[in-house]
Amino acid sequence: MFSSSVLDLDPAIETARIVEAIQNHVRVTLRKRGAVLGLSGGVDSSVVAALCARALGSEKVLAVFMPERDSSDDALRLGRLAAETFGINGVVEDIYPALEAAGCYRRQDEVIKAAVPEYGDGWKFKLVLPSILEGNRLNITRLTVQSPEGAMHTVRLTPPSYLQIVAATNMKQRLRKTTEYYHADRLNYAVAGTPNRLEYDQGFFVKQGDGAADFKPIAHLYKTQVYQLAAYLGVPDEIRARPPTTDTFSMPQTQEEFYFALPYDRMDLCLYAHNHGVPATAVAPAVNLTPEQVERVYKDIVAKRRATRYLHAAPLLVDEVPEIAAAAAEPATFQTHGS
Repeated sequence: MFSSSVLDLDPAIETARIVEAIQNHVRVTLRKRGAVLGLSGGVDSSVVAALCARALGSEKVLAVFMPERDSSDDALRLGRLAAETFGINGVVEDIYPALEAAGCYRRQDEVIKAAVPEYGDGWKFKLVLPSILEGNRLNITRLTVQSPEGAMHTVRLTPPSYLQIVAATNMKQRLRKTTEYYHADRLNYAVAGTPNRLEYDQGFFVKQGDGAADFKPIAHLYKTQVYQLAAYLGVPDEIRARPPTTDTFSMPQTQEEFYFALPYDRMDLCLYAHNHGVPATAVAPAVNLTPEQVERVYKDIVAKRRATRYLHAAPLLVDEVPEIAAAAAEPATFQTHGS
């Protein structure tokens, strides 16, 4: 019988395996002195921080905290809590002024005001998709706004309006990554990526933003398994209890609302089952859905893979450059500065 136990792992064995891989990636292949990562106070980045500290030594890991106008109040506090727990040094980089100068907020706000004219100072917003459980949904994103008095209003967005908001908010992910690479360059460190398997498989990342990294140590782990490692590694309870969020918009928002079809635990099981050819009829009882609903999730998995394939793609060339391809296959041999 198909059950959630398919995602059980031995956290001690898996931790040892990942630690060895990080050591090899950073010290042998990349020839770097340590690792930099953006620490958001979520479980994924906290687990990556803990793994890097074990692999490289906490003194060789730098956490970068990057708040901006729409960040949640808890993100910086919980990020610092994770860094303190694992003895990692951290630096705060307020990216609000740079985003303001680049027009991030102006570009997103002009779309929102066009859809909701009364939107202004003190208002909050988020983007949501209809639930896949409602039927064969159309992936039409809706804008939800909240007035300073707490009144909520939801409207449908046109495709151009949706794309402009996403394009503007993607500046946040790309600026964060630029900031991480600044610190990586000055320290001769590698940048650690923090996506889990669900995010990596389904394209829940920004190209050249949070999708950019020198190594991604938990991209093979389902989110459920990341939580298993978090408990083993001693990630603080408050971080493990926090629902997964995008922390991109000013209103609190779950990843399920914005992108995924289901909460992560059920989505993990559906993704695993789809990957292993398990029929929907066998999966349905384990995720408390009907077989028809599981089939919808399967179709959504395939559709997201197809739509986000370009996110994983390297830049396209007219002709392959064989010398570069051959060199990329060999471990780096360049001279590093320091040790």
